[in-house]
Amino acid sequence: MSDCCSSSCDIGAPAKRHRCPVNGQEYKAVSTTTILHHIKEPWSWEENQQAYYFCDDPNCEVVYFGQDNTTIKASEVRTGVGIKEKNQNAMLCYCFGVSFSAAEENPEIKQFVTEKTRGGICACEYRNPSGKCCLKDFPK
Repeated sequence: MSDCCSSSCDIGAPAKRHRCPVNGQEYKAVSTTTILHHIKEPWSWEENQQAYYFCDDPNCEVVYFGQDNTTIKASEVRTGVGIKEKNQNAMLCYCFGVSFSAAEENPEIKQFVTEKTRGGICACEYRNPSGKCCLKDFPK
């Protein structure tokens, strides 16, 4: 990947938004590739020809949902979803194993991740449950 923060992470995923069937908020699309890398039993998932979305609401049990309002809940994914966890040790950057607390304690970490991302050394679509780059989630 050339730049994981560019639109290249959205390849194969529609740019459309859809409302989570549980909390009613709109969320962005996520690729089925991302979902397959995070669900507990990808071999038994019935992928339909539809768009899928990532719900980042920490108060909602849904992680992924389809246009048909089928859901994949937090209990069905094998990866902790840091943005949904109410914990400073939750994962922020999945490519380099950075927690929210580590990023707050050491501002140089964001610079490191930024440099590696610009150099194409990231795998956000596969490693991050959102399928997106984490840089926007770093503390200011």
